[in-house]
Amino acid sequence: MRRSAIDRVTKETSIRIRLAIEGKGRYKVATGIRFFDHMLELFAHHGAFDLQLAATGDLDVDQHHTVEDVGIALGQAFAQALGNKRGILRAGYFVMPMDETLGVAAVDFSGRAAAVIDTKVRIRLVGDLQSELVPDFFDGFARGAQANVHARILYGRSNHHKIEALFKAFARAVRAACWRDKQMGRLLPSTKGLL
Repeated sequence: MRRSAIDRVTKETSIRIRLAIEGKGRYKVATGIRFFDHMLELFAHHGAFDLQLAATGDLDVDQHHTVEDVGIALGQAFAQALGNKRGILRAGYFVMPMDETLGVAAVDFSGRAAAVIDTKVRIRLVGDLQSELVPDFFDGFARGAQANVHARILYGRSNHHKIEALFKAFARAVRAACWRDKQMGRLLPSTKGLL
């Protein structure tokens, strides 16, 4: 079982994560931002990851530190759980329909951090989440995991559906990228000899 434990404490946030990649989609999430909790719960369920995540942050100042730092810590949890990455597919993508909305996500655990995110959300709040912070979560994940993360809404009407489609697509893309391929065996998925 590929598991990890991350405890990230800064002057702005305190985050505790326990992750099992080969899970059953079980989760216990508390960040103080209920819509964000819901998205992380969807991520765990649709990725079939077991995730315990508790975060406290300076929400009296803003949600930014909490959302970004959760992304960083979750990325670190995946990096730790994947270890040397031998035998994994390394990259994955998924196209997720969410009623009238269509979202796509692609992930590559390449050892290089990059994030390109387009939510097409143009309102300030979705639920209680500051919507401009969704790209910061994915950027934080990319930095923590040393991965490429691309997520984009192709079209849609509901802002709730747009964000939900991205998190579901992201979950499935991460699941595919983490998949152990029997044909890969113990091969490192890179011709460079290093990830």
